[in-house]
Amino acid sequence: MVTTGAPRMKITYATLSAENEELQAAFDRAVASVREHLGQRYPMLIGDERRFADEEFEDRSPIDTSLVVSRFPMGTRTDVQDAVAAARAAFPAWRDLGWRRRIGLLRQAADLISERQFEYAALMAFEVGKNRLEALGDVEETADLLRYYSDVMERHEGFVEPMGSLSPAEHTRSVLKPHGVWAVISPFNFPMALSGGPAGGALIAGNTVVMKPSSDAPLMGYKFAEVLREVGVPPGVVNLVTGPGETVGVELEQNPGIDGLVFTGSYEVGMRLYSSFTRDYPRPIITEMGGKNPAIVTRSADLDEAAEGVMRSAFGFDGQKCSANSRVYVERPAAEEFLAKLVEKTEKLAVGDPTRRENWMGPVINERALRKFTDAVEEVQRDGGTIEVGGAVLSGDGTERGFFPTPTVVSGLPLSHRLFREELFVPLVVVGEVDSLDEALEQANATPYGLTAGIFTRDDAEIRHFLDGIQAGVVYVNRRAGATTGAWPGIQSFGGWKGSGSSGKNGLGPYYVQQFMREQSQTVMGEEPPPA
Repeated sequence: MVTTGAPRMKITYATLSAENEELQAAFDRAVASVREHLGQRYPMLIGDERRFADEEFEDRSPIDTSLVVSRFPMGTRTDVQDAVAAARAAFPAWRDLGWRRRIGLLRQAADLISERQFEYAALMAFEVGKNRLEALGDVEETADLLRYYSDVMERHEGFVEPMGSLSPAEHTRSVLKPHGVWAVISPFNFPMALSGGPAGGALIAGNTVVMKPSSDAPLMGYKFAEVLREVGVPPGVVNLVTGPGETVGVELEQNPGIDGLVFTGSYEVGMRLYSSFTRDYPRPIITEMGGKNPAIVTRSADLDEAAEGVMRSAFGFDGQKCSANSRVYVERPAAEEFLAKLVEKTEKLAVGDPTRRENWMGPVINERALRKFTDAVEEVQRDGGTIEVGGAVLSGDGTERGFFPTPTVVSGLPLSHRLFREELFVPLVVVGEVDSLDEALEQANATPYGLTAGIFTRDDAEIRHFLDGIQAGVVYVNRRAGATTGAWPGIQSFGGWKGSGSSGKNGLGPYYVQQFMREQSQTVMGEEPPPA
């Protein structure tokens, strides 16, 4: 374990800066320390077994593809079957442990994650290319998710609710009970929070889990599962299988021993899972499928505030957030000045190795993502748009061994263009002009997505109109820290409408844990109510 002597300062995605020199030095020490241990082999976690395999894959850094961050087994369908069997065997004892003891273990895990914040954040910077504030935020969010979901369970006393009765001898209550075994399929972009948050919610509710982290970020999912085992979560309660979606993912989708599934990823895969996961009878599935998130800038807005908020949300972690601000609708009287301010702020962003303090933006996750960026730039130029800033790929100072696009602002495309409609997951934002707030709302809602959205205006009536009319699960008004990004557990619940999410109950919020449970009505006849 890395010892940094670091100060405890809560870093969230809305943290504008962290000039604390002690904190910066602690992160630098953590980077130097974990660098010495990169390239290690890690096992899958199946029951009480640490399972290796003859075939493995290399988890290479997008900062420098010659750098192997970790090596993991290439899991098979048999490995998943064994993990599901282990989870099913462990379920009765975990359920019967009771919610109080379960949240005690999860709170211990949260504290241990916070203690190791710098170590895990440094590893994350290497693994997925997050800058230090983004990586520290991801780790701390994971810990806070466990704390918040535990608090929700405690506040509702395990979700046992007394009901009415038809006679003095009748005692009825509503009880929420766990389903059994949940699969958690997590993405690369929040590699610890989007492994730990869903798995934590399932575990607190009394379920056991089988985790499949992204092959671009298996190490952070492993570190989360490892922490749970360290604090005493029994073998089989948390299982982790690594490998491709074609084998590991498909087995999780089709295995009848999986009672529920959480998926975070693309719209295409999420919709396929949503339609295929139910077979003999309905099984719960929670999908979060990204967004094409709009910001609206009206003529009354503080344009400096708007430009700052758009810049931070468009280019934070290279636009690789499902909440990233990828399109802006600005009223014509404000368009020229807003665009100038956005370009000015974007030009000041430092791009490079994100483990270094001076770099705010790092690489995209892989070559496929970089190609999506370059294809979009070519499309803008072909279709008559204007690259206001960016549009290039870095190739000097060692960046040629990684995937480093520059933050890019585009104008001049018709509002019907594909780039206003389809999610890219790269640092490119398109700006379009509109005549009114009504037109902006119409355009903002004209996609299958409905995850996040923001507005900048100083008009109270416009704020009310926006809040009433926007089709999104997470909305922000006049937020300099991020026009469409920055949700935090217990502060902003996070989930999408329409094609962005399936459950209507957001993560990070007060209704999330209940999704991992099902209701049973219990009526017991007798003079005394049944024991709790």
